[in-house]
Amino acid sequence: MCNSPLHNLLTALPKCEHHVHLEGTLSPSLLFALAAKNNIPLPPSAPTPESESFDPAFTSPSALSARYTTFSSLDDFLHYYYIGFRVLLSPSDFEALTYAYLSHAARSANLRHAEVFFDPQGHTARGVPLEHVITGFHAAAARAQSEFGITAELIPCLLRHFSVEAGTECFDSLISTGGFADGRLKGVGLCSTELDKPPEAWKGIFARAKGRGIRRTAHAGEEGPAGYVRAAVEMLDVMRVDHGVRAAEDNAVMQMLADKGVMLTVCPMSNVALKGARSIGEVPVRRFLDAGVRFSLNSDDPAYFGGYIQENYCAVEEAFGLSVEEWGGIARNAVEGSWCSEERKGVLLGEVEAVLGGWRG
Repeated sequence: MCNSPLHNLLTALPKCEHHVHLEGTLSPSLLFALAAKNNIPLPPSAPTPESESFDPAFTSPSALSARYTTFSSLDDFLHYYYIGFRVLLSPSDFEALTYAYLSHAARSANLRHAEVFFDPQGHTARGVPLEHVITGFHAAAARAQSEFGITAELIPCLLRHFSVEAGTECFDSLISTGGFADGRLKGVGLCSTELDKPPEAWKGIFARAKGRGIRRTAHAGEEGPAGYVRAAVEMLDVMRVDHGVRAAEDNAVMQMLADKGVMLTVCPMSNVALKGARSIGEVPVRRFLDAGVRFSLNSDDPAYFGGYIQENYCAVEEAFGLSVEEWGGIARNAVEGSWCSEERKGVLLGEVEAVLGGWRG
């Protein structure tokens, strides 16, 4: 628990999360349980006769949790992230995964609305149909809405480490599910390692998405330079930029974001875990506030980075000591930058104001 006098405010504030990867909510305990259920072998934790390659992190869930605290880079994290994919096979697996995240965040952080990413190519490449992910997610979302009043949407992300041609095939497959048309898929994103993979390479896919009225977002400015943030906005015509922290290195890009009202989905604990920042205090939260750049705070891959959305709120408060009104602005921007209905936004904004009313002097 943070020691700030505003801790109770941070807990009570209704929260919207826009940058959390479904696969990144896979806790070590659930990973081991699903591996056993589905008879999926995990990497050996000691040498075997068949192979001298082993990883002691897979001795137990606690050993794996400890390994997650020592990531050296994004690629180091992704190595473990994609091992986790192997245990997710059936709709019930994705339902269990989704419900574990939504129920935890609703109880611990007053999460009221979540827009959750998933990596379709990481599943279809293993022979897992897209419908398994979509069906399982929405079954859990319906249950969580009934139990906690939380709403949740699903956003597929194309993977940069696959070719643009593979991304086009994936986008076509997503369209063929009918998920964009019937609302089961809320938009399309772009993620994975940015290095030497500028956003504009995916311009054709995003133009097609815009032509179909599909909402768009993209990871940019986590590893890549501020110019990647500009390219995502101007060439992919995204409505949000995921991460975007390196925008703070370019005043012109910052002004563009402020002028256009494009929201960044900032993930402070992730930035530190993956060595993009040495501390939460280096994440440019203050610069964004002072420049009028809209942002929300998010957990990214909470099972891997040591904290869900509540922990990210607390970490930011401990580093920056924000005011009640600044937290109110962050909470309002998170609601207004969501892709839920205007009616739902109105409800959530009312909840935000009700909480803030008790904290104004």
